[in-house]
Amino acid sequence: MTFKQLEAIYWIVQLGGFAAAARKLNTTQSAVSKRVQELEMEYGAELFDRAQRTARLTGRGEDMYTLAKEMLARRDSAIEQFTYPETIRRRVRIGVTELSAMTWLPRWVRLVQLHYPKVTLEPVVDLSIVLRDKLMADEIDFAVVSDVLADRRFAYQPVGVVENAWMCKRGLAPTKQPIAMQELATYTLLIQGNKSGTGLVYERWFKSLALVPSDVIVSDSVIALMGMTVSGLGISYLPRRCFAQWIEEGALDVLRTKPSPPPIRYVAMRRVSNRSALTASLMELTRQTCDFSRIFQVDR
Repeated sequence: MTFKQLEAIYWIVQLGGFAAAARKLNTTQSAVSKRVQELEMEYGAELFDRAQRTARLTGRGEDMYTLAKEMLARRDSAIEQFTYPETIRRRVRIGVTELSAMTWLPRWVRLVQLHYPKVTLEPVVDLSIVLRDKLMADEIDFAVVSDVLADRRFAYQPVGVVENAWMCKRGLAPTKQPIAMQELATYTLLIQGNKSGTGLVYERWFKSLALVPSDVIVSDSVIALMGMTVSGLGISYLPRRCFAQWIEEGALDVLRTKPSPPPIRYVAMRRVSNRSALTASLMELTRQTCDFSRIFQVDR
Protein backbone atom coordinates (compact mmCIF):
# COMPACT_ATOMS: atom_id res chain seq x y z
CA MET A 1 0.00 0.00 0.00
CA THR A 2 1.34 3.44 -0.98
CA PHE A 3 0.25 6.99 -0.31
CA LYS A 4 -0.31 7.45 -4.05
CA GLN A 5 -2.82 4.59 -3.99
CA LEU A 6 -4.55 6.02 -0.92
CA GLU A 7 -4.68 9.47 -2.53
CA ALA A 8 -6.33 7.93 -5.58
CA ILE A 9 -9.10 6.37 -3.46
CA TYR A 10 -9.53 9.55 -1.41
CA TRP A 11 -9.84 11.95 -4.33
CA ILE A 12 -12.05 9.68 -6.44
CA VAL A 13 -14.57 9.72 -3.59
CA GLN A 14 -14.10 13.41 -2.76
CA LEU A 15 -14.46 14.61 -6.35
CA GLY A 16 -16.91 12.00 -7.59
CA GLY A 17 -14.95 10.27 -10.35
CA PHE A 18 -11.68 8.98 -11.78
CA ALA A 19 -11.24 11.84 -14.26
CA ALA A 20 -11.63 14.53 -11.61
CA ALA A 21 -9.21 12.69 -9.31
CA ALA A 22 -6.66 12.48 -12.13
CA ARG A 23 -6.86 16.25 -12.69
CA LYS A 24 -6.45 16.87 -8.96
CA LEU A 25 -3.41 14.58 -8.76
CA ASN A 26 -1.88 15.95 -11.98
CA THR A 27 -1.81 12.54 -13.63
CA THR A 28 -3.80 10.51 -16.15
CA GLN A 29 -7.07 8.70 -15.59
CA SER A 30 -5.41 5.41 -16.52
CA ALA A 31 -2.75 5.99 -13.84
CA VAL A 32 -5.46 6.55 -11.22
CA SER A 33 -7.28 3.40 -12.37
CA LYS A 34 -4.03 1.43 -12.15
CA ARG A 35 -3.46 2.54 -8.54
CA VAL A 36 -6.95 1.39 -7.59
CA GLN A 37 -6.49 -1.94 -9.38
CA GLU A 38 -3.20 -2.51 -7.56
CA LEU A 39 -4.93 -2.03 -4.22
CA GLU A 40 -7.75 -4.35 -5.25
CA MET A 41 -5.30 -7.06 -6.30
CA GLU A 42 -3.30 -6.65 -3.09
CA TYR A 43 -6.37 -7.02 -0.86
CA GLY A 44 -8.37 -9.39 -3.03
CA ALA A 45 -11.54 -7.32 -3.12
CA GLU A 46 -13.17 -4.76 -5.41
CA LEU A 47 -13.20 -1.26 -3.95
CA PHE A 48 -15.62 0.27 -6.48
CA ASP A 49 -18.84 -1.17 -7.89
CA ARG A 50 -18.14 -1.44 -11.62
CA ALA A 51 -21.84 -2.04 -12.33
CA GLN A 52 -22.58 1.57 -11.42
CA ARG A 53 -22.07 4.45 -13.84
CA THR A 54 -20.66 6.61 -11.04
CA ALA A 55 -17.72 5.91 -8.72
CA ARG A 56 -19.59 4.13 -5.91
CA LEU A 57 -17.66 2.35 -3.16
CA THR A 58 -18.28 -1.26 -2.17
CA GLY A 59 -18.38 -2.26 1.49
CA ARG A 60 -14.64 -3.01 1.46
CA GLY A 61 -14.13 0.20 -0.46
CA GLU A 62 -15.81 2.17 2.34
CA ASP A 63 -13.34 0.63 4.79
CA MET A 64 -10.41 1.49 2.54
CA TYR A 65 -11.66 5.08 2.08
CA THR A 66 -11.89 5.54 5.87
CA LEU A 67 -8.36 4.19 6.24
CA ALA A 68 -7.11 6.45 3.43
CA LYS A 69 -8.57 9.55 5.10
CA GLU A 70 -6.97 8.71 8.43
CA MET A 71 -3.55 7.85 7.03
CA LEU A 72 -3.37 10.89 4.74
CA ALA A 73 -4.38 13.15 7.63
CA ARG A 74 -1.70 11.64 9.86
CA ARG A 75 0.89 12.06 7.10
CA ASP A 76 -0.01 15.72 6.58
CA SER A 77 0.04 16.37 10.33
CA ALA A 78 3.48 14.78 10.69
CA ILE A 79 4.86 16.82 7.80
CA GLU A 80 3.44 20.05 9.26
CA GLN A 81 5.04 19.43 12.66
CA PHE A 82 8.52 19.15 11.14
CA THR A 83 8.18 21.89 8.54
CA TYR A 84 8.84 25.61 8.85
CA PRO A 85 5.58 27.62 8.49
CA GLU A 86 6.86 29.53 5.46
CA THR A 87 7.50 26.28 3.55
CA ILE A 88 4.18 24.48 4.21
CA ARG A 89 2.26 23.83 0.99
CA ARG A 90 -1.40 23.16 1.67
CA ARG A 91 -4.85 24.09 0.48
CA VAL A 92 -6.99 25.24 3.42
CA ARG A 93 -10.76 25.58 3.14
CA ILE A 94 -12.24 27.91 5.78
CA GLY A 95 -15.99 28.38 6.15
CA VAL A 96 -17.24 31.77 7.38
CA THR A 97 -20.52 33.62 7.61
CA GLU A 98 -21.24 36.84 5.73
CA LEU A 99 -20.54 38.99 8.80
CA SER A 100 -17.06 37.50 9.16
CA ALA A 101 -16.35 37.98 5.45
CA MET A 102 -17.21 41.68 5.69
CA THR A 103 -15.27 42.39 8.91
CA TRP A 104 -12.16 40.50 10.07
CA LEU A 105 -11.59 38.03 7.19
CA PRO A 106 -9.47 40.38 5.00
CA ARG A 107 -7.06 40.96 7.90
CA TRP A 108 -6.91 37.23 8.69
CA VAL A 109 -6.15 36.38 5.06
CA ARG A 110 -3.33 38.94 5.04
CA LEU A 111 -1.79 37.44 8.19
CA VAL A 112 -2.05 33.88 6.84
CA GLN A 113 -0.33 34.98 3.63
CA LEU A 114 2.40 36.60 5.73
CA HIS A 115 3.05 33.61 8.00
CA TYR A 116 2.22 30.79 5.54
CA PRO A 117 3.04 32.20 2.08
CA LYS A 118 2.73 28.82 0.32
CA VAL A 119 -0.69 27.98 1.79
CA THR A 120 -3.61 28.41 -0.62
CA LEU A 121 -6.82 29.66 1.00
CA GLU A 122 -10.31 28.77 -0.22
CA PRO A 123 -12.92 30.69 1.81
CA VAL A 124 -16.49 29.39 1.68
CA VAL A 125 -19.10 31.98 2.70
CA ASP A 126 -22.43 30.53 3.77
CA LEU A 127 -24.91 30.12 6.63
CA SER A 128 -23.85 28.48 9.89
CA ILE A 129 -26.01 25.37 9.40
CA VAL A 130 -24.77 24.90 5.84
CA LEU A 131 -21.15 25.31 6.98
CA ARG A 132 -21.69 22.70 9.68
CA ASP A 133 -22.90 20.23 7.06
CA LYS A 134 -19.95 21.04 4.78
CA LEU A 135 -17.58 20.50 7.70
CA MET A 136 -19.13 17.12 8.46
CA ALA A 137 -18.83 16.14 4.79
CA ASP A 138 -15.13 17.10 4.83
CA GLU A 139 -15.77 19.82 2.25
CA ILE A 140 -14.06 22.43 4.46
CA ASP A 141 -11.28 22.15 7.05
CA PHE A 142 -12.75 24.39 9.73
CA ALA A 143 -15.51 26.95 10.14
CA VAL A 144 -16.15 30.12 12.13
CA VAL A 145 -19.83 30.18 13.06
CA SER A 146 -22.33 31.19 15.73
CA ASP A 147 -22.05 29.01 18.83
CA VAL A 148 -25.38 27.22 18.48
CA LEU A 149 -24.27 23.91 16.98
CA ALA A 150 -23.24 21.68 19.89
CA ASP A 151 -22.09 18.36 18.44
CA ARG A 152 -19.60 15.83 19.84
CA ARG A 153 -18.15 15.26 16.39
CA PHE A 154 -16.61 18.76 16.49
CA ALA A 155 -13.99 20.53 18.59
CA TYR A 156 -14.68 24.19 19.38
CA GLN A 157 -12.62 27.27 20.20
CA PRO A 158 -14.31 30.57 21.25
CA VAL A 159 -13.16 33.44 19.03
CA GLY A 160 -15.46 36.45 19.48
CA VAL A 161 -18.80 38.01 20.39
CA VAL A 162 -21.22 40.17 18.40
CA GLU A 163 -23.33 42.68 20.34
CA ASN A 164 -26.52 43.40 18.41
CA ALA A 165 -29.00 46.23 18.82
CA TRP A 166 -32.48 46.76 17.45
CA MET A 167 -32.27 49.44 14.76
CA CYS A 168 -34.65 51.25 12.44
CA LYS A 169 -34.75 54.18 10.04
CA ARG A 170 -34.71 57.46 11.94
CA GLY A 171 -38.22 58.39 13.05
CA LEU A 172 -39.81 54.99 12.42
CA ALA A 173 -40.16 54.13 16.13
CA PRO A 174 -39.79 56.05 19.43
CA THR A 175 -36.28 56.09 20.90
CA LYS A 176 -36.53 58.31 24.01
CA GLN A 177 -37.76 55.53 26.31
CA PRO A 178 -37.01 51.80 26.38
CA ILE A 179 -39.54 49.80 24.39
CA ALA A 180 -40.98 46.47 25.54
CA MET A 181 -40.45 43.53 23.22
CA GLN A 182 -44.19 42.94 22.99
CA GLU A 183 -44.58 46.47 21.62
CA LEU A 184 -41.63 46.02 19.27
CA ALA A 185 -43.34 42.91 17.89
CA THR A 186 -46.19 45.07 16.56
CA TYR A 187 -43.78 46.47 13.96
CA THR A 188 -42.50 44.59 10.92
CA LEU A 189 -39.37 42.77 12.05
CA LEU A 190 -36.52 42.09 9.64
CA ILE A 191 -34.91 38.83 10.78
CA GLN A 192 -32.64 36.00 9.67
CA GLY A 193 -33.92 32.48 8.98
CA ASN A 194 -33.28 29.31 10.96
CA LYS A 195 -30.34 28.18 8.82
CA SER A 196 -28.47 31.19 10.14
CA GLY A 197 -26.83 30.75 13.54
CA THR A 198 -27.95 34.23 14.58
CA GLY A 199 -31.43 33.49 13.27
CA LEU A 200 -31.56 30.35 15.43
CA VAL A 201 -30.49 32.28 18.54
CA TYR A 202 -33.25 34.85 18.01
CA GLU A 203 -35.85 32.23 17.16
CA ARG A 204 -35.15 30.52 20.49
CA TRP A 205 -35.12 33.88 22.29
CA PHE A 206 -38.52 34.83 20.84
CA LYS A 207 -39.92 31.50 22.04
CA SER A 208 -38.53 32.06 25.55
CA LEU A 209 -40.39 35.40 25.63
CA ALA A 210 -43.56 33.87 24.12
CA LEU A 211 -43.14 36.53 21.43
CA VAL A 212 -45.04 36.22 18.15
CA PRO A 213 -44.21 39.10 15.76
CA SER A 214 -47.17 40.45 13.83
CA ASP A 215 -45.19 40.62 10.58
CA VAL A 216 -41.71 39.50 9.55
CA ILE A 217 -39.48 39.75 6.51
CA VAL A 218 -36.82 37.03 6.45
CA SER A 219 -33.40 37.39 4.84
CA ASP A 220 -30.21 35.50 5.58
CA SER A 221 -28.05 38.38 4.32
CA VAL A 222 -26.79 40.96 6.83
CA ILE A 223 -26.26 43.47 4.02
CA ALA A 224 -29.83 42.94 2.78
CA LEU A 225 -31.21 43.40 6.31
CA MET A 226 -29.16 46.57 6.65
CA GLY A 227 -30.49 47.90 3.34
CA MET A 228 -34.11 47.15 4.22
CA THR A 229 -33.68 48.71 7.67
CA VAL A 230 -32.21 51.94 6.25
CA SER A 231 -35.09 51.95 3.73
CA GLY A 232 -37.63 51.99 6.56
CA LEU A 233 -39.16 48.59 5.78
CA GLY A 234 -38.99 47.47 9.41
CA ILE A 235 -36.89 47.01 12.53
CA SER A 236 -33.93 44.64 12.63
CA TYR A 237 -31.21 43.45 15.00
CA LEU A 238 -27.84 44.53 13.60
CA PRO A 239 -24.23 44.50 14.88
CA ARG A 240 -24.02 47.76 16.82
CA ARG A 241 -20.29 48.50 16.58
CA CYS A 242 -19.98 47.35 12.99
CA PHE A 243 -22.67 49.79 11.82
CA ALA A 244 -21.79 52.65 14.19
CA GLN A 245 -21.03 54.94 11.24
CA TRP A 246 -24.63 54.82 10.01
CA ILE A 247 -25.91 55.50 13.52
CA GLU A 248 -23.64 58.54 13.86
CA GLU A 249 -24.67 59.83 10.42
CA GLY A 250 -28.35 59.60 11.32
CA ALA A 251 -29.32 56.87 8.87
CA LEU A 252 -30.24 54.53 11.74
CA ASP A 253 -31.78 54.89 15.18
CA VAL A 254 -30.95 52.47 18.00
CA LEU A 255 -33.92 51.24 20.03
CA ARG A 256 -33.45 50.32 23.68
CA THR A 257 -35.52 47.25 24.45
CA LYS A 258 -36.55 45.32 27.55
CA PRO A 259 -34.93 42.83 27.62
CA SER A 260 -31.85 43.64 25.54
CA PRO A 261 -31.14 41.38 22.53
CA PRO A 262 -28.87 38.39 23.23
CA PRO A 263 -25.19 38.53 22.23
CA ILE A 264 -24.02 36.14 19.51
CA ARG A 265 -20.95 34.13 20.46
CA TYR A 266 -18.74 32.84 17.68
CA VAL A 267 -16.51 29.76 17.66
CA ALA A 268 -13.99 28.20 15.33
CA MET A 269 -14.88 24.54 14.87
CA ARG A 270 -13.21 21.53 13.27
CA ARG A 271 -13.93 17.83 13.09
CA VAL A 272 -12.49 15.96 16.07
CA SER A 273 -10.81 13.64 13.56
CA ASN A 274 -8.92 16.58 12.02
CA ARG A 275 -5.57 16.48 13.84
CA SER A 276 -3.81 18.88 11.48
CA ALA A 277 -1.31 21.13 13.26
CA LEU A 278 -1.84 23.72 10.53
CA THR A 279 -5.61 23.78 11.13
CA ALA A 280 -4.99 24.24 14.86
CA SER A 281 -2.59 27.13 14.17
CA LEU A 282 -5.03 28.83 11.79
CA MET A 283 -7.85 28.49 14.31
CA GLU A 284 -5.66 30.17 16.93
CA LEU A 285 -4.87 32.95 14.45
CA THR A 286 -8.62 33.32 13.97
CA ARG A 287 -9.08 33.78 17.72
CA GLN A 288 -6.44 36.51 17.71
CA THR A 289 -7.91 38.23 14.65
CA CYS A 290 -11.68 37.89 15.05
CA ASP A 291 -13.13 41.40 15.50
CA PHE A 292 -16.65 42.36 14.50
CA SER A 293 -16.31 46.08 15.30
CA ARG A 294 -15.30 47.38 11.84
CA ILE A 295 -16.10 46.43 8.26
CA PHE A 296 -13.45 45.28 5.77
CA GLN A 297 -10.49 45.35 8.13
CA VAL A 298 -7.01 45.29 6.63
CA ASP A 299 -3.69 44.96 8.41
CA ARG A 300 -1.73 48.05 7.39
